[in-house]
Amino acid sequence: MTGQLPEGAAPRLHDVGRWIGRGPLRALFRVRARGVSRIPLEGPVVVVANHSSMADGPILFGLLPRRVVFLIKQEMFKGVVGTLLRKIGQLAVRRGAPDRAPLLAAQQVLRAGGVVGVFPEGTRGAGDVAEAQAGAAWLARSTGAVVVPVACRGTLRPPGTRRRFRPVVDVLVGEPFELPSDKGRQALVKATEQVRDRLATLVAELDSQRGEVR
Repeated sequence: MTGQLPEGAAPRLHDVGRWIGRGPLRALFRVRARGVSRIPLEGPVVVVANHSSMADGPILFGLLPRRVVFLIKQEMFKGVVGTLLRKIGQLAVRRGAPDRAPLLAAQQVLRAGGVVGVFPEGTRGAGDVAEAQAGAAWLARSTGAVVVPVACRGTLRPPGTRRRFRPVVDVLVGEPFELPSDKGRQALVKATEQVRDRLATLVAELDSQRGEVR
């Protein structure tokens, strides 16, 4: 473990990646962020975000005020890109299959007081959070981390439309909340639904604020 990053990560390279997310990458979008100050500046935090396109992760990586370790689908960890992702401290996770290794690594990050980012839908889609997987709730409950929902809209180009020049991307950070510490399978299911509901509600709130902007 290197501070609050997984073993083998390079903190300086991680910070370069965040700078790219804040500068060169965001030059491709008009990012409007609200509520970023709600993210605790210390202590373990599980950030849960909806997922519409591949741009969501890099934008949030640069936008959030702390180093963040995201759980990212294993298919992205190939070749040079995969090497860079590991060097900046991101964790590969297999979708649709039991995969405890990245969860245990993320758990160690949280126990060191770090931040872990999870897309609880498990895959890209409409980003409405109709379903959620249990990883985020398990991490928060097993480490005492607070959960912070983050809604992101505007990275997905609507079907049938032309490529957009610097589309408007809105990011809305919700209020931190804690999950009950009850033990057992049913308690985890209930906590997972609480995470999904909080995030889905925040996404709906952001959609209402955006109106016709997509």
